[in-house]
Amino acid sequence: MKKLTFAYESQSDLRILNTGHGWKVEAPQSGSRLEGGPLGEDIYQLEQFHCHWGETSAEGSEHTVDGRAYAGELHLVHWNTTKYQSFAEAAQHPDGLAVLGVFFDVGNESNDEIEKIVSTLSEIKFKGQFTDIPDVIDPTTFLPSGLGYWTYLGSLTTPPCNECVIWIVYKEPITVTEEQLVQFRCLSACSGEAEEFIVKNYRPPQPLGNRALRECNAA
Repeated sequence: MKKLTFAYESQSDLRILNTGHGWKVEAPQSGSRLEGGPLGEDIYQLEQFHCHWGETSAEGSEHTVDGRAYAGELHLVHWNTTKYQSFAEAAQHPDGLAVLGVFFDVGNESNDEIEKIVSTLSEIKFKGQFTDIPDVIDPTTFLPSGLGYWTYLGSLTTPPCNECVIWIVYKEPITVTEEQLVQFRCLSACSGEAEEFIVKNYRPPQPLGNRALRECNAA
């Protein structure tokens, strides 16, 4: 396969919202490009990114490696602009979306880019609330230095769970602190003053079934 390549724009004032299932940053980038690797000749554009986590740092990722779960998993969601006219249209087709998955490992040093998100969470504590992130966000900084990955054809992990995703899951995790994860768990799944904390928002891994899992040890 051709080498997987990406190009993102640094942006400020991106909107972050509490979906009731977690936080999501709306980051449509007409100038972004994800191509090569399992994507063939098609070009994919960044639409949004969000995160999954667990009640403790021993769980939270939606993929596991040899049975090991990570403390969380960041998903950068892209859609196929070569074949389709909109994100909604792309989500109806097997090659419509491409999602980069990045594992979270817990460490002692705060992740500066993740901290830009954490700093806004007090403003979107309840479902339906949103605000703009004042800091500049560069999606490239969410990716690990090691570019080896696993890839397979799969589905969205939230309803309606369409089989429309080319998954690209990086082998190397990035580091966040336990305190940053604690702030994620302080979001509420309810609107108004009710507090039902989102302490766990990941779907347990599903059987591989007859899917082909491919490995790429990118340099």
